[in-house]
Amino acid sequence: MAAEHEIQLHADTRADAEAAANAAIADIARIEAKYSRYRDDSVTMRINRAAGGAPVAIDAETAALLQYADHCFQLSEGRFDITSGVLRRAWNFAARPPRLPSTKEVADAQALIGWPRVEWDAKAIRLPQTGMEIDFGGIGKEYAADRAAAICVDRGIAHGLVNLGGDVRAIGGRPDGSPWRIGIRNPRAPDRVIAGLDVMSGALATSGDYERYFEVGGRRYCHIVDPRTGTPVMHWRSVSVVAPLCVVAGSCATIAMLLEERAVEFLASQRFDYCAVDRDGTLHRPAASAAST
Repeated sequence: MAAEHEIQLHADTRADAEAAANAAIADIARIEAKYSRYRDDSVTMRINRAAGGAPVAIDAETAALLQYADHCFQLSEGRFDITSGVLRRAWNFAARPPRLPSTKEVADAQALIGWPRVEWDAKAIRLPQTGMEIDFGGIGKEYAADRAAAICVDRGIAHGLVNLGGDVRAIGGRPDGSPWRIGIRNPRAPDRVIAGLDVMSGALATSGDYERYFEVGGRRYCHIVDPRTGTPVMHWRSVSVVAPLCVVAGSCATIAMLLEERAVEFLASQRFDYCAVDRDGTLHRPAASAAST
């Protein structure tokens, strides 16, 4: 998943903690192998290679992820679209020196986007146009964190944290009954904490403009690209969300980034605690949370 991960577990014995951690890690590896777009043998690659051809059979787990992706599409008014990964063909964040894509490159990629065009049900999925792709990257790591935490709970763990590259799922609170206090990194000063959020038997995930980006002409272009415009979002430096599940926290953080000026209104409607840093560096918190920080 191209990130550093950590599992902290509190158990009666070291052996109990290690057994739970090993089972969780094995399932994280399974999910990555199954849904990675970098593996030729993954479900994702099998679906993408068949674009324009026959439907591809899927299992219940994949159908559930597609159902959630559909929910995110509706919730975001079409901005969170798992077919929009093709925009990386235009926006190459690994290129050195960086360059802005041409209007044609963006338009060619946009022509392959469209979740409503995808034909799918509980048994199969079909991408109707050659060159179309799906990408579970927006929900896969968070789903893996939720699965890992569930496995640990099933093995008797009552207190712990699963941290997959900054996407965190808490198991209960701390052993002393207090919530986990999770620091939010300053998007422009990675060694500094800009705020803290409390998590008790829930999750926290962050979406931001500081992991994958490039700068051209003094402007920062990040990897979060609005599929409707074909251009990166610019209103927020980062958005962190606390929610019952990591997959919900992560998708809501990304949707907030995509909604730009309407993010605070959206997060308030979801009734989740959050921490958002706008492009000027101003910190935004819900009134109740800001008063208690």
